[in-house]
Amino acid sequence: MSIWWSLHLRREAASVPLARRLLLGTMETAGVDPDVCYDLSVALSEACANAVEHGGDATRGGSSEAYRVTAYLDGEKCRIEVADSGPGFTRAQGLRPPRADAEHGRGLCLIRELADHVHIGNKPGRGGTVVSFDKILKWKKDPSLLTA
Repeated sequence: MSIWWSLHLRREAASVPLARRLLLGTMETAGVDPDVCYDLSVALSEACANAVEHGGDATRGGSSEAYRVTAYLDGEKCRIEVADSGPGFTRAQGLRPPRADAEHGRGLCLIRELADHVHIGNKPGRGGTVVSFDKILKWKKDPSLLTA
């Protein structure tokens, strides 16, 4: 089975749970193991929160800009991509571990822990950051999509 969807969301905090719920609903309906669903939904929430907080250009009315979330469930793997139009990403930003008492800065580390492969880079040409990650899927024994 192959499922693909893409969302263009406003850079507002309310968009984060929307993307998370859509991903969870898709995976649960397809019969993905609940632990895998949870891991990917947390990773997606962190990537979306980063896009909302850092992914805009203040010179172009940053609060109204959109970001894109794309998810692919294909065979044994789920791949998720979150792309924004912010100032881009420098390698040093992703390599610095957060301080133990830090209230922010744990998102990328958490994504790396929850996903099997993570790539963080700049969008070619127009600026912005792309966070993509994937995870090998495990399936429930009785997926609801197959029994409907």
